[in-house]
Amino acid sequence: MHLSIVEYPDKKLREKSLKVEQFDESLHKLLDAMYPLMVNTNGIGLAAIQVAVAKQVLILNIPDEYGEQPKENLIEMINPIIVHKEGETVYQEGCLSVPSFYEDIIRYEYVTVNYQDRYGNTQSIEAGELLSIAIQHEMDHLKGLLFIDRLSYSRRKKFEKEFKKVQKEKKNAL
Repeated sequence: MHLSIVEYPDKKLREKSLKVEQFDESLHKLLDAMYPLMVNTNGIGLAAIQVAVAKQVLILNIPDEYGEQPKENLIEMINPIIVHKEGETVYQEGCLSVPSFYEDIIRYEYVTVNYQDRYGNTQSIEAGELLSIAIQHEMDHLKGLLFIDRLSYSRRKKFEKEFKKVQKEKKNAL
């Protein structure tokens, strides 16, 4: 299965993802194809909608202390729901679908998430720090939201201006 990252301003990124009902071979193939794409593009998380599949599927792999992302640390979440949240933190986020842009985003510091694994088994995870931020970021994708949607009005206008400038530079470079 060949996948590629959908980039802003593609309207596909605004689509709301549907709940997964079938935990079958096609889901497993999707998950298996998403992992190398995420790692090879230096991502720590990837939602299925970012590869043009509107399903409530996301993967995460926070680098270890050596900057590695071993497959055994991979977290696959299907139909995730935040059941507890607390605290507040600010983190400079980026996104594979909005390359080269980074902004400070306010998120919950800790979350507890219920989800299903690739076989449909119910799981729960308590997350803090970067894992909490990454989960919230990827879950936003499932709702058709991007991290830039969380910016203040003035910062969003600044982003749009910078984005247009970069797009123009890319076009002129061709």
